Amino acid sequence: MDRKLKIGITCYPTFGGSGVVATELGIALANSGHEVHFITNRLPVRLQKSLDADISFHGVNVLNYALFPHEPYTLALASKMAQVVDSYNLDLLHVHYAIPHAVSAHLAKEMLDGRFKVVTTLHGTDITLVGNDPSLHPITRFAINNNDAVTAVSSWLRDETIREFNPNIDIDVIENSVDIEQFSPEVGREWAGRHYCEEGLPNLIHVSNFRPVKRAPDVVHVFAKVLEQEPARLLMVGDGPDLPTAMQAAKELGVSDKVSFLGNREDVNFLMASSCIMLMPSQSESFGLAALEAMACECAVIASRTGGLPDLVRDGIDGYICEQGDIEGMAGRVVSLLRDPARLTQMKQAARSRAVDSYRVEIIMEKYLALYDRVLSQQRNTALV
Repeated sequence: MDRKLKIGITCYPTFGGSGVVATELGIALANSGHEVHFITNRLPVRLQKSLDADISFHGVNVLNYALFPHEPYTLALASKMAQVVDSYNLDLLHVHYAIPHAVSAHLAKEMLDGRFKVVTTLHGTDITLVGNDPSLHPITRFAINNNDAVTAVSSWLRDETIREFNPNIDIDVIENSVDIEQFSPEVGREWAGRHYCEEGLPNLIHVSNFRPVKRAPDVVHVFAKVLEQEPARLLMVGDGPDLPTAMQAAKELGVSDKVSFLGNREDVNFLMASSCIMLMPSQSESFGLAALEAMACECAVIASRTGGLPDLVRDGIDGYICEQGDIEGMAGRVVSLLRDPARLTQMKQAARSRAVDSYRVEIIMEKYLALYDRVLSQQRNTALV
C-alpha cells in the first residue's frame, strides 16, 4: 500500500495475547509511517515505552452513576471512537476481541453515517467462551456480521467461529506476530541469567494469565516429574486465578526451592531468552502467542494438542505436541531433550527460524495492510459507481 493510513486500534490494554498483538501491530504500522490512534480505557502495557509522534492514545472515560448496575463501557467506547474518527478523519478502526469492541465500533460507525471502515480480529475466548455464552451469543453473531472485514488468528479459530456462529461474512486468517528483535535469544540473556539461573541448571518457563484454561498447576506437576530424573529450574511468569493453586502444588510436591513465581513482567523476553524449554499444557489455545514469543527467543516448546498450537509448533521439529493432561508424557519429552543437548539445540534453532521466517511482525503487518487496502478499495469503488 502506497498511501499512508489513519488507523484507530482498540484492544484490551493488558498482558493478554489480544492486547499484546494489537499493540505490536500498531507500533509496526507507526514505524512504517502510518498514523495510529489507540482508543482504550488505559494505556496498553506494551505501548508505555513506544508513544511517539505517529502514535496517539485516547483514553475512554466511563460515567459511574448509581442508577447503572454496571459501568456503560460499551457506550462510552462507542462515543470516544466516533469522536476520534471525526476529529482525526480516520480511515478505519481495527478492533481486537469481538466483545464489546466490535459492538462499540458498529455503534460509532452508525453515529457517523458509515464514514469509516471497521475490521475486527477474533482472538479466541471472545468466540469460544465469552461470545458463546447464551446471554451474549446473539450480539456476538451480530457484531461479527456487521464488519467490513473479520480476521481470526488461526485456521482453528476461523473454523470454530463458523461452526458456532454461522456468520454471513467471510473470515480471513491472519496469524499473530512477534517482534524478532525484542524477542531474540541474545536480548538480555546475560542479565536474565544472572538473576534467574543457577550455575549449570537449565531453565524451563511457563508464561500465561494463570486462568484455569491454561492449566498452570499441570506445569508444576510436569516439573516435579522432570526433577525426579534431571536437575532444572522453573520460571512461572504471570498472575491469575490459578496462581495460588500452582504455588500450593509446588509446596506439596517439594519443589518450591526450584520454582520462581515472578508475576506479570514487562521483561518477559529476557526471561524467555534465559530458558531452553517453554511448557504450555493449555486446555484451549486459539493461537499460542506466548509459545511464538518463546520460539523467537530460541526455546523449544512442549505444548498440548489443542486449538492452533499444532499449527504453530511442528511436532518433532520446533518442540513436541502432547495430549491434554498428559503429565507423564510432557515430563518425558522434557527429560529426553535435557539428556540430548544436540537435539535440544537443533529444536531451539528450528523454533527461532520458524518465528523469523513466518511470523515476524513485518510479514503479518503486510497481510493486514493488504486487507485494509481491500476494504478501503471497496469504498473507493462504490464511490465511483
